[in-house]
This record gives sequence, C-alpha cells and structure tokens, in this order.
Amino acid sequence: MNSAELISSFADFAKEKNIDRPTMIKVLEDVFRTMIRKRYGTDENFDVIINPESGDLEMWRTREIVDDNSEDIWDYDKIPLAEAKLIEPDFEIGEEVAELIKLEDFGRRIVQTARQTLIQKVKDLEKEGLFDKYKDLVGEMVTGDVYQIIGKEFIITDSEGNELTLPKSEMIQKDRFKKGESVKAVIHKVDMNNGTPKIILSRTSPVFLERLFEQEIPEIYDGQIMIRKVVREPGERAKVAVESYDDRIDPVGACVGMKGSRIHGIVRELQNENIDVINYTENLELLVGRALSPAKVSSMNIDKERKRIAVYLQPDQVSLAIGKGGQNIKLAGKLVGYELDVYRDIKESEVDEEDVDLTEFSDEIEDWVIAELHKIGLDTAKQVLKLNSDELIRRTELEEETVNEVLSILRSEFE
Repeated sequence: MNSAELISSFADFAKEKNIDRPTMIKVLEDVFRTMIRKRYGTDENFDVIINPESGDLEMWRTREIVDDNSEDIWDYDKIPLAEAKLIEPDFEIGEEVAELIKLEDFGRRIVQTARQTLIQKVKDLEKEGLFDKYKDLVGEMVTGDVYQIIGKEFIITDSEGNELTLPKSEMIQKDRFKKGESVKAVIHKVDMNNGTPKIILSRTSPVFLERLFEQEIPEIYDGQIMIRKVVREPGERAKVAVESYDDRIDPVGACVGMKGSRIHGIVRELQNENIDVINYTENLELLVGRALSPAKVSSMNIDKERKRIAVYLQPDQVSLAIGKGGQNIKLAGKLVGYELDVYRDIKESEVDEEDVDLTEFSDEIEDWVIAELHKIGLDTAKQVLKLNSDELIRRTELEEETVNEVLSILRSEFE
C-alpha cells in the first residue's frame, strides 16, 4: 500500500465519521511521526507534509554534514560526508542534507500497523465527539427508535444512528416498547466508560415532563408562561407549578386547554399519569392550599425554621389531601419545599368525649409511631381503630408488627 492509497482511504473514512480537515491532518501527522520514531529513534529533524485531498505525503529528514572521522557522526541530526556524497556528490562539510523518506521504506508490517492505528484514532475521535456533543445536551428531549433490548436496558438510536441507553429504572412502570418503536425521553446524564461514551436517557425525570410541557404548550415555549417547579411519581401522579408573565393569560387554563385538549397528549405519553397544574404564588399559605387540591384546607400553622407545616382539614377532606398511597401530600410537600403534617379540624360538638388523644399513649407507643399516624390525619385512638391493619400499613411507613401492636394497645383502652 503506497502513501496515496493509505491517506485516501483514511480521508474517506474520516469524512464519513464527520472528522474535520485540521483534525484529520493532525491525526495523520501524529501516526507518521510515531512510525518515524520507531525506526529512527526521534522525529525532531523530520518534516511531515500531508495533503489529504490529493493523498500526497512527503517526509523529509534534515541532517548536517560532518567529517567522516568526527565524533558527532552518531548524532541523530548529523551525517558523515561519505554518506552524504552518495545522495549528492557535490555536498560539503557544514551543509544540510534534506533526504526524502518514502513510506515504502518502513516495510509492509509497519505500514499496516499505521493503517490500523489511523482507523482506531478516528473511532476514538468519534467517541470523544459524541461525548462532547451529548454532555452539552443533558436535559434536552430526544426522539429515537428502539434498536435492541439487552437485559434491563433499551438501546435507542437517534436520527444520526448514535446509540443511546434507556434503562428500565428510568422508564415508567407501564412503558412497553417494542423493537422499531419510537420513544421520547430526555438526556439524563452522559458517562465515559473505558473510553466509550454512554448516554443515559430518562422518562421518569421531572425534566422530561417539563420538556413535554414546552413542546405542547406554545405559551411556555414562547416564554409567556414559566414552569416554576415539577414533582412526579412517574406514571402515577405529578404536580406542575406554573406562572404567567402576562396578566391576560391564565397559566393553568393555557396548560390544560379546552376540555383538557392540550394536556391530554402529555398524559397519554406518560401512560395516563395524573397531572395537577397549579398556579404558582409567592404566598406560601395559598400555594400549600393549591398544592393539596382537591382537598380544601381549613387552616395551617407554618414553622419556617423546621420547614414543617401543620395543615388542618375537615374529616371528609383528609383522605383527599393524603391521596392514594399518600401520593398527594408527598408531592405537595415536595412542591412547596416543606414537610406537611395533616390534622383533622374537629369542632367541639363533634368531639367524642370517650375518645383519647394519641399523645396520651406515649408511655406505651413510641413518639415516632404516633408522629407517623399524625401524618395521615389520625389524632385520636378511635380514629385509628376505624381503620383496619391493612389500611394503616398501606397509608403509613409502619411495619405490620408495629401496626398490630398499636391496635392492640388502643383496643385495650376501650375494653
């Protein structure tokens, strides 16, 4: 293989991989200089001239002519007079000899190694380019096709044929994708593993929901409405706080659309995730009330130092505030940035005089257990006893053994 064939084949391969001309020339020069160092020990007195378009390659070795008996004849940049005269009979001591080195002089094995090195360097450059491109796109939405399913990972190819990874842990539980099917996701993070970039996608990230809103709601895309915060239980429920910069625009109405027309596509993409759109306000008390919707809050006590809010509701509103599996109150707390504790707001006429406050059992029931029951709006013994053990386990973080022990203690009070 001559120099023109080697450079031409490399140039074609580099162009195919979108490697720019300056980078291509630098890679070629680095490889040829490595070949020179392997054969001559140094490349300091060599000039490498490359034209990747024509395939021309020139490698010139420059040495100073010294006397045949000089001690310097072994230096890399010196050449004995006798050897110089073989190149040009008129040469004299002190002159410089510029000798053209041909690629063929290096031997077939070294040239073949250089070819493999060039291909590997292009692949490495391609990987670096892919990493640099996607690390700047973290948080952006991409659409790709399912190319392969390997274990717990879906390999997605983008429009340029790049392979992206969508782990099952970053998928909504109800997601079911087949090979060849189109998938939307956000670029979650980009890692470099052993020189190979790994682009991780996510459909569970709050950012994914934010990008869907930007895509579907023109007022958000145009900057008339701003998304202040997004919290999610992927595939189950989400709360999105929005604010309008134009008093004429209702941010909630604009996001939901006529009869839910605008948000319907987002809900469908998220496997029927229930989305609450909330009008953001700097008034914390008002924001908490909106975040706990559809429940109606009677009153609340805000402890800014401890970042906790005691929310009082009528008994029939407590379950609405808490929501299925505690999702509503958990998401509301994340949205406002406070820990929310729910309490029943019971009028004196409704109080059962025979009932006993849970705090009265602090000598038998640990405080953290009582606090856990308070979180779901249970303040008295009879309120707890109205629920069976399965319901208490589902709505709290308590173990079955603890729940059964609490029920036993409370029942003994009324026996």
